[in-house]
Amino acid sequence: MARMNLFERITMESNKCGGRPCIRGLRVRVTDILGMLAEGVPQEEILRDFPYLEPDDIKATLAYAARQADHAVLQQS
Repeated sequence: MARMNLFERITMESNKCGGRPCIRGLRVRVTDILGMLAEGVPQEEILRDFPYLEPDDIKATLAYAARQADHAVLQQS
């Protein structure tokens, strides 16, 4: 079985969490995972507290955040 592309794990549905990016259609927002990681919560604890999440979901969250942060900023002179 082929591994799911990390970015395929990030879903956006208008009827879930206001259309915000979530993990695999679950009602766990990307920003929730990022917030926990930023507060120093270990990945193992996140996975224990949310047993339906998988390690690749956390990797996908970080990859998605990195991609979102990599936008060019245009400045006028």
